Amino acid sequence: MIVLDEPAGLRLIDLVAAVGAPFPASADPERMLRGGASLETAEPWHVAYMDDPRYAVPLCGTRAGACIVSDRFADMVPAETVAVVVRDPHAAYATMLSRLHPDLMRPQPHLPEIGTPSDRFIHPSARIGAGVALDPAVVIGEGVVIGAGTTVGAHAVLGPDVTIGRDCSIGAGTTLVRCDVGCRTIVHPGARIGQDGFGFAMGAEGHLKVPQLGRVLIGTDVEIGANTTIDRGSGRNTLIGDGTKIDNLVQIAHNVRIGRHCVIVAQVGIAGSTVLEDFVVVGVQSAIAGHLHIGRGARLAAASRLMRDVPSGARWGGMPAKPIRTWFREQTALKTLARRSAGRRAVEWSASSGPDADA
Repeated sequence: MIVLDEPAGLRLIDLVAAVGAPFPASADPERMLRGGASLETAEPWHVAYMDDPRYAVPLCGTRAGACIVSDRFADMVPAETVAVVVRDPHAAYATMLSRLHPDLMRPQPHLPEIGTPSDRFIHPSARIGAGVALDPAVVIGEGVVIGAGTTVGAHAVLGPDVTIGRDCSIGAGTTLVRCDVGCRTIVHPGARIGQDGFGFAMGAEGHLKVPQLGRVLIGTDVEIGANTTIDRGSGRNTLIGDGTKIDNLVQIAHNVRIGRHCVIVAQVGIAGSTVLEDFVVVGVQSAIAGHLHIGRGARLAAASRLMRDVPSGARWGGMPAKPIRTWFREQTALKTLARRSAGRRAVEWSASSGPDADA
């Protein structure tokens, strides 16, 4: 059995400074914390956080060395636990964890130093920057450029003319063709980027394939989940903006343009030529038709079926999707009608089965 070394940890005063919070009175600045944990499982060397009243009971019983809370919950923190009071506990917790576990901020190479050059195929024209780590069985095609500090997982295939920026992580078993990837972007295992878009000229005698001429352009600090697919453009490019986070099993079709800092949750499908402006959030299992425009900051609820443009800042949901309050009113009206209908049926049944029913 392999025993992993415990992380060395960081001083409480350094972690508190990292989130810009005032240092708690009477706390020991030299107290060492070695990682994060939930309220229920935390030990005295852990940091935890709480920002939801539903977790008030676990907060009162936590054994964490430090707990990040908003001001409204500070009095509920046990005396043995240091209360770190901030405006946004979740963001502060993420910041502390990034300091405590820097190795978990992006996937690490599995076996980059093992094997021989014959384990990999690297085209002579490829340009590979300093500090690039390549796992076994990587294929790097003609004209590929990989920036310094990037890691490429086992069995990844980078097709001709792919460009990868600095400090990226390209996961095992990925396929990238006809795409440019910005710096510090993470592509998780199994993703397929830059393959043909679904383009056909349909006819009564069959369907003619339309060559897909564009590329996929991905910005900096993007994260793309496992087994997600992003098709290259048919003429213009498919675009993914800086800071956007895409979950697992998402399908993004050709010519789609996704703005900066969007969040696309698992199993979403976005049809061709649709535009999402900056800071759009799309809930799990939503389906978005093609050639639509979703305004800045709009949000779609889970399992939405979108067939119309959405204005900036709007909250939509349903099938078909509509303004969220309209959808809620419709659902409430349906429940009311269902209850009334059930009540009428019960009265009719009672009348038909009573003692005078056969009279």
